[in-house]
Amino acid sequence: MSKAARSLFVFALYLFALGIFLLVAPNRFLSIFGVPQTHEVWLRLTGVLILYVGTYYVLAARYELAPIFWASLPVRFSLILFFALFVVLGYVKAIAIVFGAADAVGAAWTLLALRSDVAVGRAAGSSEET
Repeated sequence: MSKAARSLFVFALYLFALGIFLLVAPNRFLSIFGVPQTHEVWLRLTGVLILYVGTYYVLAARYELAPIFWASLPVRFSLILFFALFVVLGYVKAIAIVFGAADAVGAAWTLLALRSDVAVGRAAGSSEET
């Protein structure tokens, strides 16, 4: 498994944990952000979707799908921007930025791993090829 694949696989494990948490205990998750409890299904649905994304990332890692590694970067880097905007707009408390930062750190790890793998010819699909 390439370094980039390993980074995406570990990120997928994080997504699995987050998805299960949202599915099983959504109100506990909301309390972290200072959001009132809800009995709506939307947060649980978000947990399911996060689990699905994690599944795709596991498969991408397992099969060394470098175009997926590259495509995940802007998505993962952008989350912190959205969470920061939500904080500025008063939708959530500043703690939300921690979750965005987790995605940004994971994306940075993947980016560095991709560059390393491409440099040694290990990962196909470098940004120049896609």
